[in-house]
Amino acid sequence: MRALVCKEFAPYDQLSVEDVPEPPLGEGFVMVEVKAAGVNFPDILLVEGKYQMKPPTPFVPGMEVAGVISGLGEGVQGVKAGDRVIAATMLGGFAEKAPVPASQVVPMPEAMSFEEGAALTTIYGTSYHALKDRARLKEGETILVLGAAGGVGIATVQLAKAMGARVIAAASSAEKLEFCKQNGADEVINYTEEDLKARTKELTGGKGVDVVYDPVGGDFSEAALRASGWDARYLVVGFAAGPIPKIPLNLALLNSRNIMGVFWGAWVGREPRANAQNLKEIFDFFEAGKLKPQISASYSLGDYARAFEDLLNRRVKGKVVLTP
Repeated sequence: MRALVCKEFAPYDQLSVEDVPEPPLGEGFVMVEVKAAGVNFPDILLVEGKYQMKPPTPFVPGMEVAGVISGLGEGVQGVKAGDRVIAATMLGGFAEKAPVPASQVVPMPEAMSFEEGAALTTIYGTSYHALKDRARLKEGETILVLGAAGGVGIATVQLAKAMGARVIAAASSAEKLEFCKQNGADEVINYTEEDLKARTKELTGGKGVDVVYDPVGGDFSEAALRASGWDARYLVVGFAAGPIPKIPLNLALLNSRNIMGVFWGAWVGREPRANAQNLKEIFDFFEAGKLKPQISASYSLGDYARAFEDLLNRRVKGKVVLTP
């Protein structure tokens, strides 16, 4: 089978698409014939050795897939060959086939395409865990979403609206902000042209927001935290901008703010049943028409570098997928 292989930690353009042996199917695993695989910023960090975990090399990256079950390992029950499923794989997704623990595959709604399924697990799982389990977002609260036109950003805009919140979306261009409005944002801020803190305070009548969702890091994190109000929850999701900000801790003391880390992948391993319930609720939102994964582009496996470049150069509106 064909797969994208990382032989050693290095710049992503040194990956190679190769013919490799089909991976073994262990007890309790199913084989998924991959129809589409979601591309995420952590995939780039993984192959370059910059992620929180460093798998032994060589390995096949790719942390989420949508496809069809083509084989069952010993002891597997509750699924069958031919089922359309999505799965969080963490590794192995950028290949024609991927072995996945049967407990981690979830049946896809009939109305969902494989591209939409591949764009759903990580970004919507991360965002919903952040909003529901970490921030405990309540109906009527106001949330500021940084990097709102990107994958987790637009998922957060849609989910927060579905949960009854008022959404302020921040992004770097008029085109991206229009995209956010089309996906439910109530207010928008162009943080390359406007003062993020001042404009957020203005939009909230001086109160500040209840929740900040930050997958970007960099220069705007401190301003966003200062734009939050009493007992606000600041969600640390990632550092797509590159630099990890150094936040003055007195800002947590002032206004009794809460700074919360969001590591969805680790949480899934600790709380698989809670994650399964979250995915069910996400599917309910999908079937009710309250959210729809946005596909920015779809590339073949051999064009993986273009997908990675889209992410790094912030050209993505929604999600990029590979179709092995």
